[in-house]
Amino acid sequence: MKTNEGVIKTFIEAGITRGFTLPGLGITWSLPAFFDRKDEFELVLARSEQSASVMAQVAGKLTGRPGLLMAQGPFASSTGAFGILEAYFSSSPMVVLTDTSCYDGFAQHGVYQTMTGDYGAGDAFAVMKTMTKYATYATTPQEAIYGTQLAVKHASTPRQGPAAVVMRTNIIKEDVPDHPRAKLYPTEGYLRSTPMKPDGDALAAIAEALKTAERPVIIAGNGIYMSRSGETLSRLANREGIAVASSYHGKGTIDETTPVAVGMMGNWAAKSANRMVQAADLILVLGCSLGPEYTRFRDEKMMRPGEQKIIQVDIDPLQAGWVLPVDMAVTADVADVVSFLLDRPGVDQATAERRKDFISALKTENRYGALPHYKTRPGTVHYADIMRGLDGFLTPDDLLTLDAGTNRIWATSSLPLRSPHQLVAPGGIGGMGWSTPAATGAKVTCPEKRVTGVIGDGGFVMTMDAIATAAEQNLDVVYVVANNAGLGMVRDNLGNKAIGVNFGDHDFAKVAEGLGGSGMTVTDADQIGDALREAHARGGPVVLDVKVDPAASHRDCSDYDDLPDNVSLK
Repeated sequence: MKTNEGVIKTFIEAGITRGFTLPGLGITWSLPAFFDRKDEFELVLARSEQSASVMAQVAGKLTGRPGLLMAQGPFASSTGAFGILEAYFSSSPMVVLTDTSCYDGFAQHGVYQTMTGDYGAGDAFAVMKTMTKYATYATTPQEAIYGTQLAVKHASTPRQGPAAVVMRTNIIKEDVPDHPRAKLYPTEGYLRSTPMKPDGDALAAIAEALKTAERPVIIAGNGIYMSRSGETLSRLANREGIAVASSYHGKGTIDETTPVAVGMMGNWAAKSANRMVQAADLILVLGCSLGPEYTRFRDEKMMRPGEQKIIQVDIDPLQAGWVLPVDMAVTADVADVVSFLLDRPGVDQATAERRKDFISALKTENRYGALPHYKTRPGTVHYADIMRGLDGFLTPDDLLTLDAGTNRIWATSSLPLRSPHQLVAPGGIGGMGWSTPAATGAKVTCPEKRVTGVIGDGGFVMTMDAIATAAEQNLDVVYVVANNAGLGMVRDNLGNKAIGVNFGDHDFAKVAEGLGGSGMTVTDADQIGDALREAHARGGPVVLDVKVDPAASHRDCSDYDDLPDNVSLK
């Protein structure tokens, strides 16, 4: 057995049967072993390491099992860092297989591309350690195989995240010794684990706190998303009259049209969510870090330790009581906590209805779910029109990916999602260009779903190579490009001193055709719903080039009222 054969054997033993790649040098040398097992393993060829990394991260995000990125050392650790960093900050399980590109012993001679850390070389291992849960540098065949086993283990174990195997290039085609001193064992034994069980007294205390609170609110975070416990949470909250706000990662984990849903909290979010958290006497945080962007950068009126009772539940004990002090920190899987609370007797119906009346009045006062109509220049639409079109189109069979900037802010603040867990959005580094490869990767991972990606024109150009991948993979995906001919959010923030933010108005429908797909141009709000339906009926990758009025602003849907004086939103 050679190193590359042992590595692919390990992946298949671990249940990883798909990888995303743009191969080079050491990864190229790995491919013959993958080819020999092509009946058991699917290799998806992307057009850039950036796109491949996002596709792998999304595969992990959607399945809860590690997505696999295979890329050459200097590029896995640079352009491929886009998806790796998103996985790191979003706790998406992911494995990165890469190499040192050292050309059979020339690392010390300054050969180009080398990533061994020698003089004149880059250091792939050092870079990977900065953005992964676990990284290993394998210099022997057995180290590569065992390191791969450990990478899968680390990526899969709470708190999930990316793990990397950096192989010395010259070992990839070497034979594994018949009797290595460090014996190799089957992968299965390394991946066995027993789920943690929450403390019974802590669960009882949470239940009592919820029962006696006047205005309780639950903050649903990434823990709810990754555990797929949104529907259970919705049943609990509606029965008890508990308001549910979400973090960005928790957006859309419950039906946002239910009486208890108050939307996503933060600056670029629903005002009703922020006001509900501010009004609460009890805040139960489920799988959310309470990062500054969720609390309007520590707005002291919104969350008030010592005045409000704050209980934080997280699978990682370091997360609870990290950003804000809490009254109670509980280490547990949030799905177990929600199930426990649902199984216990709750408040009486009168109390639940009284709580719901308060939530309803607060939502009405803050115009929850309202999508105003805006006048736009002829031949253009507003972001609100795109959200209206999506609202009338999405069904439980849909997945929706988002990107960065104004298009995302309108979606997270103003688009009510009715089907739990249909949103696939970047919330780690939240970089431009994520949505197009994310939508492509989502369709590869969940072929039974209808997939739509929303992205701005700036982000689309960064990763439009993913359209070619979708065409080559025969994927039916629709990409909605909110084309405002510029960097909308940056342009908004610069006001009348805008410089370096305006693009030409490109024809992305023609671009799609050149990449193997098809395209349509949308210039009127009334066309959006029909265009979405027609695009999905066509088959293959389809780009909707939606012309957006450059004057349309993210500020119209953001909660910027009364921000602390020291906060900059550039």
